[in-house]
Amino acid sequence: MRIAGGTGGQSPSDRSPNAAEEIARRKGEHLSLAAEADVETRTAAGWDDIHLVHDALPDIDASDVDLGTTFLGHRLKLPLVISGMTGGHGRALAVNELLARVAERSGIAIGVGSQRAALRDPMLVPTYSIVRETAPHAFVIANLGISQLVKQDRESPLGAKDVATIVSMVKADALAIHLNYLEESVQPEGQTRARGAASAIRAVALRSRVPVIAKETGAGITREVALRLRRAGVKAVDVGGVGGTSFAAVEALRAAAHGDVARMSLGERFRDWGVPTAVAVLGAAGAGLPIIATGGVRSGLDAAKALAIGATLVGVGRPLLQAALRGEEAVVRWVDDFALELRTAIFLSGGRRSADLARAPVVFTGATKAWLEQLGYARRASGARSGRRSR
Repeated sequence: MRIAGGTGGQSPSDRSPNAAEEIARRKGEHLSLAAEADVETRTAAGWDDIHLVHDALPDIDASDVDLGTTFLGHRLKLPLVISGMTGGHGRALAVNELLARVAERSGIAIGVGSQRAALRDPMLVPTYSIVRETAPHAFVIANLGISQLVKQDRESPLGAKDVATIVSMVKADALAIHLNYLEESVQPEGQTRARGAASAIRAVALRSRVPVIAKETGAGITREVALRLRRAGVKAVDVGGVGGTSFAAVEALRAAAHGDVARMSLGERFRDWGVPTAVAVLGAAGAGLPIIATGGVRSGLDAAKALAIGATLVGVGRPLLQAALRGEEAVVRWVDDFALELRTAIFLSGGRRSADLARAPVVFTGATKAWLEQLGYARRASGARSGRRSR
């Protein structure tokens, strides 16, 4: 699929003030619900089924453990990305500015929310560009949705110039294309035309001046899909698995507020749809791309387990959003606690650096083990690295 120049042929109605206001309102609702409502999945991410094996005789001091990592050619002080959550409405400016200050200080990556709103209303650009202005040295990830790359019922796909604008808006180091068809299926305004999506990703990856990351938003990515994404030219995968925020639940609450009983019921029915994050990491890692483990990561210990089974970074959304709404000190404290927990896990596993977790012995139990066996991932999980055990 060829991405045309210009604006992708959007009609005036596609960029009307009313359309822009509707998106801004929706984004504000998403922020409030994601931070405050009961919207987490009831299915666990799988971290409790993953066990790092204790090393009773480490050979370095805990303080000497190196927590840094390299992602897409950039060195980070911690293997952590603040997941792209918001932008495009009033409250987003302060939230993104605060999170960007912490990202700059902590040497971690940060993403922004979907930037379509700023294409429709340039007045919203500062709610995104504030991230790069505040964090000039951070690894910043731009963001657009897969639905915007595919012709919808009343909207033409974005063009090459639009995609370039999204990247330049935040002076991004990478571009995330988020795959959110579960959310779109439940959302009353959802866009569910998907024919040609892989070709659209391939076209963007071919033209993009920065690496493209394929990012699920809560339903997970399998090995087969990760391989298709690699063939489409993406340079990393964010698995966005089940175990954290359920955007089906978010949209169910929005539907209820608007009196849409059918969509409310659909969202509740599909609240836990998808692949648990731990399973998704193990599957997607088989594609040979850098992996971001997002979905239910709530601690540095969760992160250590994710790194041990194939992740390069972990993405954290809701906990940092909730901390941001309490103030910068709360975000800094969360990141500091995360770093201490990760350092301790590496130290007690006998490692010297974050990358050493990829060679640490791991035991799989419970539902995660059953998923791995039935999807055919168990062989790789148990035999790919020396010392790995599964029982």
